[in-house]
Amino acid sequence: MTFENFIESWGNAANTALGFFWMALWAFILGYALSSLIQVFVTKKSMQKTMGSSNAKSVLIGTFLGFISSSCSFSALATTKSFFQKGASFVSSIAFLLASTNLVIELGIVISIFLGWQFVVGEYVGGILLILISWLLIGLINPNSIISKARKKLGEADAEKANSKPILEKIKNKINWIKVGKQYGMEWKMVWKDVTIGFTIAGIISAFVPDVFFQTLFINTGEGQTSFDFLTLLEHVIVGPFAAFITFIGSMGNIPLAALLFGKGVSFAGVMAFIFSDLVVFPVLRINAKYYGWKMSLLILSLLFVALIITSLVLHYSFDIFQILPDFSTIQILNQQYFQLNYTFYMNIGFLIISGILVYFGFFSKGKDISYMKEMAPKSPVLEKALKYVALLCYIWLFCGILIKYLY
Repeated sequence: MTFENFIESWGNAANTALGFFWMALWAFILGYALSSLIQVFVTKKSMQKTMGSSNAKSVLIGTFLGFISSSCSFSALATTKSFFQKGASFVSSIAFLLASTNLVIELGIVISIFLGWQFVVGEYVGGILLILISWLLIGLINPNSIISKARKKLGEADAEKANSKPILEKIKNKINWIKVGKQYGMEWKMVWKDVTIGFTIAGIISAFVPDVFFQTLFINTGEGQTSFDFLTLLEHVIVGPFAAFITFIGSMGNIPLAALLFGKGVSFAGVMAFIFSDLVVFPVLRINAKYYGWKMSLLILSLLFVALIITSLVLHYSFDIFQILPDFSTIQILNQQYFQLNYTFYMNIGFLIISGILVYFGFFSKGKDISYMKEMAPKSPVLEKALKYVALLCYIWLFCGILIKYLY
């Protein structure tokens, strides 16, 4: 590659990364605003006591609580630990964990923008399948001794008071809106590094990585291809999680990468496996080990890995039977004009105003000093500092790239 080609690719990479983010900005704001509203106004304390058994009711409640929670993996891990420590069954805890990272509203909105309705259906149907398959696997394995040791390691949780005030009374209380604003700020604080790095990597891949790389990593790929034999699909759903493992990016930041993979010819099953893999990466493995011990952590990893492979294959063949498998022509995120006076522009302006209002409530209004904390999984200080510096380097890369794109 010549210097001129590198400079041109740099500009294109930065423009694509920022274009991707511009396309999804309103969806991020909407998703995190909804998540913040739900988490402040919908109480979960009174439901915890109903999650103690491994029956269908407990699994359903765990799934519902995951659906109304945040999509951040670290938040989901902490809440799962809290439920399990308070007496929730292992099955209902896993149901919550999977639902909070696969069935949340904001993830579906972002997927719809980058990948289309088939992937949204796959995400939600697949999330339910992941829970059901994990439930079945836990019943077959019956890991009671490992679960008992994990509970002993956690110890007993402190009792908490349930907030039983009516929802209308909560809505009228300004303190709750301040909490919504603080929660909204925390949502962005939890994901800004992942989102920054994820979108920057997506832009770099689109501009610098040749198709032959994906054809080597994922065998038998090709643009628009939807017909794959079983061994090819199996290879795709196994390689997908390893690709996610390498990126270390959360589910929200991984969506533009998933769109690029599909655009390069990776199968529907492989892309779905990639999206489902945010809970089988090393940081999650390490956090679970810190909570429950390595045996329990490896058990969870094995359960989720097997479940996502089966789920991705079932989704692919089911969509194939109903002839609704998406093809490359449905994904139009590359080589387009991102910054135009279209519906995206007006949606972004409107939701930026909403974002500003929430930030004002949380951090600048009277009563902003109200304490509001949310439990988070323990992160590695070294890893978090490294991600912070990488994100800052991404901003420098993007800024210089845009200057090159429009001034060079």
